[in-house]
Amino acid sequence: MAMTMHVDIVSAEEEIFSGTATFLVAPAAMGEVGVAPRHTPLLSPLKPGEVKITLQDGEEQSVFVSGGMLEIQPHVVTVLADTAVRAKDLDEAAAIEAKERAEQALTDKAGEVDYAKAQAELAEAVAQLHTIQKLKKRMGS
Repeated sequence: MAMTMHVDIVSAEEEIFSGTATFLVAPAAMGEVGVAPRHTPLLSPLKPGEVKITLQDGEEQSVFVSGGMLEIQPHVVTVLADTAVRAKDLDEAAAIEAKERAEQALTDKAGEVDYAKAQAELAEAVAQLHTIQKLKKRMGS
């Protein structure tokens, strides 16, 4: 029987995932982090990207997070996301539109632009599109 850990992924709006997993991959600020049961405790900020959860039966579930915090304890992993969406529920057209809006805001020299906000929106949109592409590749689409 494989060792397991409990995983919770929550955002301000709702609990996205709560269950038992054998492995988890998350987009930590310092790079992608793989987490197995009995992992050394760790607290890290998250950047926008995909959290991939491997369940006991080998099935994988993906959740897109826009950022937040990752807390790892030996038998419990908690993702406190700014916003979180099941990867299968991501809207590719909306992500492309958000990317284009952010790029336009960054190139708009005449208007009042909050560059930090525009860059954050661009990073989130690009991460969403990357997550959608990875999910399509895994599903064979």
